[in-house]
Amino acid sequence: MSKKTHSKLWLYFTSVILAIIFVVLIFITLLWFVLYQFGVIEADPRVRHVPIFVFALGSVLLGIVIALFVGKLIIRPIQNFSNAFDELSKGNFNIKISENEPIVEIQEMAQRFNAMVYDLSHIETLRSDFVANVSHEFKTPIAAIEGYAMLLQNHSLPPEKQDRYIEKILDNSRKLSSLSGNILMLSKLENQETVLNKTEYRLDEQIRKCILMLENKWTAKNIEFDMELPRQTYYGSASLLEQVWSNLIDNAIRHSPMGGSIHIAIHETPEVITVSVSDDGDGMTEDVLKHIFEKFYQGDKSREAEGNGLGLALVKRIIDLCKGNIEVESAPGKGSVFLIRLPKTG
Repeated sequence: MSKKTHSKLWLYFTSVILAIIFVVLIFITLLWFVLYQFGVIEADPRVRHVPIFVFALGSVLLGIVIALFVGKLIIRPIQNFSNAFDELSKGNFNIKISENEPIVEIQEMAQRFNAMVYDLSHIETLRSDFVANVSHEFKTPIAAIEGYAMLLQNHSLPPEKQDRYIEKILDNSRKLSSLSGNILMLSKLENQETVLNKTEYRLDEQIRKCILMLENKWTAKNIEFDMELPRQTYYGSASLLEQVWSNLIDNAIRHSPMGGSIHIAIHETPEVITVSVSDDGDGMTEDVLKHIFEKFYQGDKSREAEGNGLGLALVKRIIDLCKGNIEVESAPGKGSVFLIRLPKTG
């Protein structure tokens, strides 16, 4: 901890203690005089003034002792908190306050302060990682666009190469557009606490629509869909949940082998609607499962060019906003199953 700053708390506290003592002393003197006037006490306070002086001196000494003792218990921790907050405002997240305090309330404050600093340090780390990841994700396609654009300046290129370079530029432009759109949406959702624009609509039809929107991707890999989609109505945000199904189905397509299959089903209970999306891909390890909902995390490095690591983070945030939950069951070589449970009151 940094050097303590000078504080007037000691002076204020000691002055209050001494003032209280003098007030009590004056009150006792006045009470003595009143009792003497009524004959309750025979000793005249104007004559027997020595005990008053002795009492006053003893009271002052006692007040100083109290001020020092109580000040050590209360004022010193307050100064420590003040210095710690000063360090925290400078961005020092390594600051820590001693929790070995005799006063339980101050001990609890120290524990909560240290817990707060710990959380803030992790948030700062996440923020730094987020900025670094965003910079990297933007830098790669921008560099690719610049490189292919420079190659196109060579007017002697054969048409087939020109077409290939133009396609590369378009692919990276689409990746930039998707990345910026996902970042903006995720930022908006992270600052949103409730789901807006709710309507009642057919959930099964929405999932079928998302499958059709991705037809080019799954037909290219000759993937078959096995669907159990009974008629199901849901009251919620159609636009947000469309993002969920699109991301999950696209994710299943990317991780499915050629000629693979994807199973999508809806099951209903009186309180919950459960949607499952499963594939027969390579599956995931336990370590990958722990991080799949983190922003920019991509467990399969061989498929980095196909995504930006924000899809599942968006899915998780949307499901949380809908008061639902999402679980993943997966093992290497056994594919993956995503289970989404939505409350009917959502």
